[in-house]
Amino acid sequence: MEYSHHETPPIKELEKLLYGGKRSGNHMDEVWPNLFLGDMCVANDRFILWKLGITHVLNAAHGKMHCQGGREFYGSAVEYYGVPADDSTAFNLSVYFQPCADYIQEVLNCLGGVSRSASLVLAYLMIHQYFSLLDAVKTIKQHRWIFPNRGFLKQLRALDATLCPVK
Repeated sequence: MEYSHHETPPIKELEKLLYGGKRSGNHMDEVWPNLFLGDMCVANDRFILWKLGITHVLNAAHGKMHCQGGREFYGSAVEYYGVPADDSTAFNLSVYFQPCADYIQEVLNCLGGVSRSASLVLAYLMIHQYFSLLDAVKTIKQHRWIFPNRGFLKQLRALDATLCPVK
């Protein structure tokens, strides 16, 4: 079924779209000009970040196991913003949509993964680039495989409804 860019598809349709298509094996991809979405391997490697010219990191797994990120880890070369998100359907990631979208808008450089950080990048595209949720998903999926969990998808759908109310 086709949806217009002003309609928010049901979660099953979003999951179907997210499950299909390109599955990147890359640790990091540029998903928007100067906006990178990556995984823990890249976020935990200061040399790669320096080599790529990454100056700001938005970490959606702040304080989690295997996460080395933080101001102490990156030092003065990288500006750090941490979000202590759990990748669970019960976690309320929506409280971070606006502040993280604003942060990304300010710096336009970000690292993340496939669920938490991907959800925050989707929210950025919706809030600051005026994309519908469907268009934001399609745009990122052209460059990287993402799969926000169901709870985050519900929250992104609610954001989509507030940004693009059905007329």
